[in-house]
Amino acid sequence: MAIILDLLEETAATTKAGNDPDFLLIEEIMRYMMVYADAVHHPKEDLIFAELQTHRPDLAEGLDDVPEDHWLIAALGTRLRSDVDAIIAGAAVRREQLIGDIKQYVKRLRSHMHWEEDDLFPRVDKMIAEDPHGIDVGDSLRIKDPVFEPEIESAFRRVMASLQDR
Repeated sequence: MAIILDLLEETAATTKAGNDPDFLLIEEIMRYMMVYADAVHHPKEDLIFAELQTHRPDLAEGLDDVPEDHWLIAALGTRLRSDVDAIIAGAAVRREQLIGDIKQYVKRLRSHMHWEEDDLFPRVDKMIAEDPHGIDVGDSLRIKDPVFEPEIESAFRRVMASLQDR
């Protein structure tokens, strides 16, 4: 996801410089983020958080805002995708609005990712280390990523091509 956020930041820089970015790439990125990050990755975290609350409330302290954070990320993503969908459909969207929405989305998601790495994942690692059979998120962990799997879904070929060009 960090690499994909880099692509979004590059489109914001292109747009700020007065050039038109690849709007279809932005649309594909946001579709990916909504299909995978919002619909798969964050619900997995919500399940893990629920497991922490149930089985290790001591490790869940201070995490009550996780679902709200996921909602905020999804709302920012929806707003950005709406901007791009409108542009592709021929509607006028101010360049500053698109740049601002990209920056706000990327900043919020990067902050969330740093929190995961620094706080959530160590808590989960501790719970698993102390009781390897105590966490059960079932089949939700088997859902494949449509971009970073050996078989890339055709709907995300533009994203993958952009990543390979890096």
